[in-house]
Amino acid sequence: MNLPDIGDYGLLGDGRTAALSSSAGSIDWMCLPRFDSDPVFGRLVGGEQAGSFEIGVDGVRATSRRYRDRSSVLETTWTTDSAEVQLTEGMVLDVSGSLMPQLTMVRRLEARGGEATVRLRFDPRKGLPGTPPRTGHRHGTLLCSWGSLAIGLRTEPNVSVVPGQERTFLLRPGTPVTFVLGLAEGEPLVLVGADRALRALDETDRWWREWCRRVAYDGPFEDAVVRTLITLRLLTYTPSGAPVAAATTSLPERIGGSRNWDYRLSWPRDASIGLSGFLDVEMPDEAHSFMHWLSHASRLTRPRLDVVYTLDGKPDRGERELDGVPGYRGSRPVRLGNAASRQHQLDVYGWVLGAAERLVRSQGPLHPEVWRAMAGLADFVAGNWRKPDAGIWEMRGEPRHHVHSKLMGWLALDRAVTMSGSRRVRAGRLRRWLREREALGDEIRRRGLDAHRRSYVRWYGEAELDASLLLLPAIGFEEPGSPRIGGTISAIRRELGAGGPLLYRNVPGRDGLDEGEGAFLACSFWLADALARQGEIDEAGEVFEAVWQRSTSLGLFAEEMDPSTGMHLGNFPQALTHAALLQAAVTLSAATRERGSTINPPRGRSPGASRTPRAREA
Repeated sequence: MNLPDIGDYGLLGDGRTAALSSSAGSIDWMCLPRFDSDPVFGRLVGGEQAGSFEIGVDGVRATSRRYRDRSSVLETTWTTDSAEVQLTEGMVLDVSGSLMPQLTMVRRLEARGGEATVRLRFDPRKGLPGTPPRTGHRHGTLLCSWGSLAIGLRTEPNVSVVPGQERTFLLRPGTPVTFVLGLAEGEPLVLVGADRALRALDETDRWWREWCRRVAYDGPFEDAVVRTLITLRLLTYTPSGAPVAAATTSLPERIGGSRNWDYRLSWPRDASIGLSGFLDVEMPDEAHSFMHWLSHASRLTRPRLDVVYTLDGKPDRGERELDGVPGYRGSRPVRLGNAASRQHQLDVYGWVLGAAERLVRSQGPLHPEVWRAMAGLADFVAGNWRKPDAGIWEMRGEPRHHVHSKLMGWLALDRAVTMSGSRRVRAGRLRRWLREREALGDEIRRRGLDAHRRSYVRWYGEAELDASLLLLPAIGFEEPGSPRIGGTISAIRRELGAGGPLLYRNVPGRDGLDEGEGAFLACSFWLADALARQGEIDEAGEVFEAVWQRSTSLGLFAEEMDPSTGMHLGNFPQALTHAALLQAAVTLSAATRERGSTINPPRGRSPGASRTPRAREA
C-alpha cells in the first residue's frame, strides 16, 4: 500500500467531524460521528484493513485541485487522453431544522469531452484495525451498521456497490454520478436523494461565502487569511465550541518514527491563539463560543487548567497504544488519547488570560462567571509560578524552569491586572497579582537571560534556545526595540534555522525523546510576527510569504515540515500552525498601516485572489 504524502490530502468537514480526501480521490480518514470517535475510514494509519472510500479514474495524465473561492467545497479535476473528469465533494454544514441525516457527505463525478473509466471501492471499517459492518439495502441505499452507528450510501444513477469490492463503471458526458453518504447514531437513518443533497451542498457553499464576507482584514495576504479562517472553523466542534488541534491521530513528526500523537482533542493554548485571531478580524462569535466552552470545561479542575480537554470539556482519560495497527508508512505506535493531559504547563494560563483580555478590549467586560474563572487562573499562577513545568513543547522528561513558560506566567498576571479595571477586585487580591508579577519578571531577567548573547534562553541555567521565545515582542515583557528582543530573534535564527524561513523549535532530540523531527511551522509565522513588531516589516513580509508558499496546493499546513524535501509532517491540518499564520498576517497588516506604506504583494497572485493550485506533491 502506497499512501500519499500527508500534504496531498484535502480537508472536508461539517463542524462535527472531518475527512481527508487524497488527490487520487480516496477518503483515507474519517471518524464518525465526531472528530474523536473511531474512524470508519482509517486507512491513513490503520492500513487496508481499516477501510477507505475510493473514487478513481483510469489513465490520469494530470491532476489539479482547488477549493471553491471562499468555500469548503473541494474540486479535483483529472485529465485523461479522452476526457476531463471533475470530482466535487463536501459535507453539508448545518443539518439542524431540516429532515437530514446527522451527517451528509456529497461526492459528485462529472465527465467532459469524452468517456472515462471509474474505479469505485467503498470499504467502511469501524475502529483500528477495523471491523467490517453488517450490511443491507433499503430503497436503493446500501446500509452499513455497527451497533447503534449506521451509515448509508446512495448513488444516482444507481451503481451496484458491495463493501470491500472494487466496482468499475463507465462515466459518460452529460450523465454525472452522485454519491450521498449519510450517518445516524442511535436514531433512524434518514435517506436523502442526490438532488436534495446537492441543493444542501450548494447552500453550504453559499453559507461559507457569506461567512467570509464578515472577515475584516486589510492586508496583502487575504487569500491566506481567509483559507486559514475556514480551516480553523472546520476544526471547531460546533456543538460545544471546542477547537481540535488537528483532525487526525498519530501522523508522524518523523516518517517511521514513534513521535506520533493524538491531536483530536482541544488544547486551550492553541484555541486561545485562534480566539485572538478571530477577534482581530472582527469575528467575535467564534471567540465567545470558545470562551464559554472553556469556562464550562475548566469547572471541574479550577483553579488548575488541564493542558488538554475532550470536546465535551472533560479531562482526557490518558494515552494508550494500539497493537496490530501499522501506522502511517510504518510509523508506530498509533496512539489514542494524549498523556500531555497530565502535565503541568504554566504557559497555558498566559495564553488563556491573554485571550480573555483581548476579548475584553474588543467586546467589553467578561460575563461574571467567565471573569471568576479567569481570576481563579490568575490566583493559581500567583501561587504556582515557582514550580518547574513541562513547557509548551510538552517535554516528556523531568520538569524544568522553561523561560517561555515563565514569560507566559508573567503575561497571565499582567493581563489579569489589566482586566481588573473593568471588574471589582479585592484590594488584597490585586496587590498579590502585582507583587507576584514583579517578582516573576525580576527572576526571568536574572535567571533566563544569556547576557553574552543578549538573548533569553530555553530554561534557567542553560544556553540552549527555544523558538517559542519569538513571542517576546507580542507579550510586552520588554519595551519595543529592546536589544534583548533583537538578540533573542537573531540567536534563534542563527542557531535554530532549518533552511530558508524554517526553524526547529529547539535543538532536535532535546525534548526527552531520542528521535529528530522536522521544522516546526508555527515558529516560522512567529518569526514573521516578531520581525513585524520590531519594525522590520519588509523582511517580515518576505518570511511570511516564503512560508505560505510552502503550504499544500490547497493552502493547508501540517505541524512540521521536512526541511530537505518540503514534506509536511505531523497531524494534519494543524490548528496551531494556522492560528500562528493568522496572528502574523494581522500583525503585518497593522504594522504596514502604522508605517503608512505597504509591503509587496505575494508573488504570482494579487492580494485576495483565489489560490492557484500548484503541482501535486511527489
